[in-house]
Amino acid sequence: MRLTRILLSAVLATLLLSPCAHAADEPVDLKSANYEYSFLSGYGITHRDFGDTRTQVQTFDMIGRFGWFLSQELGSGCWYQGRHEFLIELPLHLTVDPRVSPMVGGYLLGSWKFTSLDTWAPYVFAGGGILYVDLGLPSMGSRLDFSYQGGTGIQYFIAKDTALSLEYRYHHISNAGTATANEPLNSSKILLGVSFFR
Repeated sequence: MRLTRILLSAVLATLLLSPCAHAADEPVDLKSANYEYSFLSGYGITHRDFGDTRTQVQTFDMIGRFGWFLSQELGSGCWYQGRHEFLIELPLHLTVDPRVSPMVGGYLLGSWKFTSLDTWAPYVFAGGGILYVDLGLPSMGSRLDFSYQGGTGIQYFIAKDTALSLEYRYHHISNAGTATANEPLNSSKILLGVSFFR
C-alpha cells in the first residue's frame, strides 16, 4: 500500500502543479502545444472466455498521463491530419471484484491525434508496460506482470488549452510466460478525463 500512496502522490503532484507553473503564459492549442497533462478515471471489466481469461475482474481505474508531442502537424488538408504524441502513464487499477486490491505500474504508449476539426480531437493509441498485481489468483502465477493495450478516444475542447475526453481501451495483463500458471486478464476499460495543453 505504501507504493500505491507514493505513485498516487506523484500523479497528483504532476497533474496539479505542472499546469499551474505555466498559468501566466499565453494559452496554447492542440496545434501548437508541446505537452499534455491528463487525468483519466473509469471502469474496467474482464471478458471471460476471451482467449484464456476465465476470471471476472472489475476495476476502478485512475491514470495520470503525460504526453509529449513529437511532431508538428502532418498531412495538412487530409482527413488524417494530426500529430504524433508519446505518452507516459502512471496507472492505479483498483480491483473491486474478486477482492479489493491495487494494481500499479507504468505504461509507454504511442498516439496519433487528429487535428483537422476545430473543437474535437479524435485519437488512437497503443503500447504497453509493467504492473504489480496482487489479486491472490494462483492462475496468474506471478505478481510482476506485463500489459499491452490499444484504444481510441475523443477530446472536446472547452477552452483553447483544456479538453474533456472519452476513451475506450482494450487492456491485457499476463506474466508473459515467466511463470507456469499464466491466465491473462483481457478487459475493456471506459475512461473519462481532462487534459491541459502547454
